[in-house]
Amino acid sequence: MITDFEKLDAENINNEIIEKAAGILQKGGLVAFPTETVYGLGANGLNAEACRKIYEAKGRPSDNPLILHIGNISQLNSIVSEVPEKAQKVIDAFWPGPVTIVFKKKEIVPDSVSGGLKTVAVRFPSNKISRLIINAAGVPVAAPSANTSGKPSPTKAEHVFHDMNGKIDMIVDGGKCDVGLESTIIDVTGDIPALLRPGAVTKEMLERVIGEISVDPAVYKMLSKDQKPKAPGMKYKHYSPDAEVALVSGDEKNVIDKINTLCDSDSQNGFKTGVLCRTRNADKYRADVVLKAGDDIQTVGARLFDILREFDELKTDKVYSEVFEESGEGMAVMNRLKKAAGHKFIEA
Repeated sequence: MITDFEKLDAENINNEIIEKAAGILQKGGLVAFPTETVYGLGANGLNAEACRKIYEAKGRPSDNPLILHIGNISQLNSIVSEVPEKAQKVIDAFWPGPVTIVFKKKEIVPDSVSGGLKTVAVRFPSNKISRLIINAAGVPVAAPSANTSGKPSPTKAEHVFHDMNGKIDMIVDGGKCDVGLESTIIDVTGDIPALLRPGAVTKEMLERVIGEISVDPAVYKMLSKDQKPKAPGMKYKHYSPDAEVALVSGDEKNVIDKINTLCDSDSQNGFKTGVLCRTRNADKYRADVVLKAGDDIQTVGARLFDILREFDELKTDKVYSEVFEESGEGMAVMNRLKKAAGHKFIEA
């Protein structure tokens, strides 16, 4: 398969490219496009066979649900059976934007989207290009991240090309994604809403709008093999570079000393070492590759997947990461880092 690669400027839209992408989706093909979070790999979300192509292209387990993206709010009622009051409050506060809401689904939504569940995850992105493509296609678009399953999510079209060239019909390059972390996922089908995946819209922000919410245990630890994931990214190892990743926790000075000791030992054994750290600590490490994530947590979130992919480009063997406070967007950053490390921690 030859993958068509098209550049698109959100401030100067080429409608021919939009219509071309929409036509591919209507015919059951796959199109990667930008959202404000990461690049999505889109298929007609009401076409079961098209959605199965997503799993094949990504190498994604078929029990891992997909998110349906809508281009306007009027599409919601065609795919969900009810909109609870708290869901409406989330919609009013955060849509369009980086929040996915889990609803009870209508029968029109195929099992290949819902992972066999009676619910469906829905997002209304704020990115202009994504909305134009979805609206031109005229159907909700199933779109997980446009990467090989288990690898860091793509925030640039070049990342998508690396993973998906020759496997999908089209890549629409709309520039770098702003948020850099996948959307927050909130399940509103129970008595108490449940946070299934943290993101840039934080637990604290949601609670200011809808009151108490619970946090699914999968946010902090991996599900067992026999547990069914309620939303994308809950069960399997994700976001992992080729290098072995470990998180080093403890007092900041002890963390720096511990990582340097580990890097020295690894270097003596022929391994190329990498460190992911706060910018202020970068010059304190002796690793072969030291990548600065930033000092504020929003910058860390926006840079995280780029950094994990850069470790691959630089062919590092072992990566050690500082840890971040798990409040606000830090919960999302640590959720991704834990999955990238397979929940491997080293105490300093």
